[in-house]
Amino acid sequence: MPSRPTIRFARMTTPEKGTVVVLSAEDTALGAAARACDPAQVFDKAFKVAGFTGKSGTSLELVAPEGLGLDRLVAIGTGRESSLDEYAWMRLGGSIFAALRKPSDVSVVLDLPGTAIGAAEAASVAGGILLRSYTFDKYKTRKGEGDEHDATKPARITILCADPAAAKKAFAEAKAVADGVMLARDLVNEPANALGPVEFAARAGELVRLGVDVSVLTEKEMKKLGMGALLGVAQGSSRPPRLIVMRWNGAAAGDRPIAFVGKGVTFDTGGNSMKPASGMEDMKGDMGGAAAVLGLMHALAARKAKANVVGIVGCVENSVDGNAQRPGDIVTSMSGQTIEVLNTDAEGRLVLCDALWYCNEKFSPRIMIDLATLTGAIMVALGQHHAGLFANDDVLAERLLAAGQTTQEKVWRMPLGPEYDKLIESKNADMKNIGGRYGGAVTAAQFLKRFVKDTPWAHLDIAGTAMASPANEINQSWGSGFGVRLLDRLVRDHYEG
Repeated sequence: MPSRPTIRFARMTTPEKGTVVVLSAEDTALGAAARACDPAQVFDKAFKVAGFTGKSGTSLELVAPEGLGLDRLVAIGTGRESSLDEYAWMRLGGSIFAALRKPSDVSVVLDLPGTAIGAAEAASVAGGILLRSYTFDKYKTRKGEGDEHDATKPARITILCADPAAAKKAFAEAKAVADGVMLARDLVNEPANALGPVEFAARAGELVRLGVDVSVLTEKEMKKLGMGALLGVAQGSSRPPRLIVMRWNGAAAGDRPIAFVGKGVTFDTGGNSMKPASGMEDMKGDMGGAAAVLGLMHALAARKAKANVVGIVGCVENSVDGNAQRPGDIVTSMSGQTIEVLNTDAEGRLVLCDALWYCNEKFSPRIMIDLATLTGAIMVALGQHHAGLFANDDVLAERLLAAGQTTQEKVWRMPLGPEYDKLIESKNADMKNIGGRYGGAVTAAQFLKRFVKDTPWAHLDIAGTAMASPANEINQSWGSGFGVRLLDRLVRDHYEG
């Protein structure tokens, strides 16, 4: 991996070397500090010639005039002041990093006329810079080829702002979350030959250094617990399954935890109901839900969240050999409910149902939220800009919707109901694992609902958002890390203190 840019904060001054980035409002107005970096007023002339209007995310780069001691001057458009919310400042940071191209000594002048830019805004800009800097080139022998930046020379970025001490403190938390997002991206981007269930468990074990308690259940222990649904998925692979339990205790010992459960199918062939070969390579990302849970636990522990949190990940490889389960097999879940497996490619719900039941029985959480790259049907319904949200609790659903709007990791609530429940009734078992052609994302969620009892629960189907989602100002990676910022915001707003 390339080195991340080093980011520091300093008091507002006029830089004397390197590249200077200034902010321009939509009317191309520059603040006093930005004007001081351009005594010859070359920006004014260049704005007119280039037709630069200061629209959000746009940039204009100039060679600095002789005598200033600078290399380049770069203007970044901020758009209208009224649109500068938390996410807009983060996007601005991403646009700043994208405009740098060849990293070097960079000074970012956080100054706009008529706009108070505080510590929170400075931290958001820095977080956006960090997230945009992410690349996955671990397996490239020639670093930086084809990338927008020279990966061998990390940028040294100084953010000039009104209160650098406060900004540094705010950025410590923002960086914890960004690091969690980038951890999730790393896991989704890893090839399946390097990241199976055992290796995923080892990555989770690294969270111990942050104070997370990590325990791992092996196949033998899961058999004793009766996790026949999860183990049925795993039986066709030579790579043994793992159930990973992570605990962060940031609140009082007696406080019931909140819980997050992730689908961790490290590769999905579809089993005997095999997927077509075209595009199957993307199924290394079928553990995007598990990656988000691991990234979230990193973020919460690194920023010392004042909450008790449980993260549970069911890790399997859905492969095919003579031992693989067959369409028509009937398995018994940990709950005692039986499942007729009509399609072995509808395996994520089989993994999650045992993980959800285990979580509920062992920890009695206040809420449970699961994340899974569960169905292609959710992409048909919502595309790739929203994750599907299913919930048995209106308060929890509203909180997730609000967190999605704040972070712009957006979710859209989908229906549940007894009409859909009938679609997964089986003649031969308590239920079947598919519900027919229509409403596939809904019947998958309806299946999971049978394993949560009365605990407030939400299911996030992130098949369209966790991998190969549209690039944006803060993410150019195939694996997006979707869910980490969303759920960190949920915890921060409603479950801390």
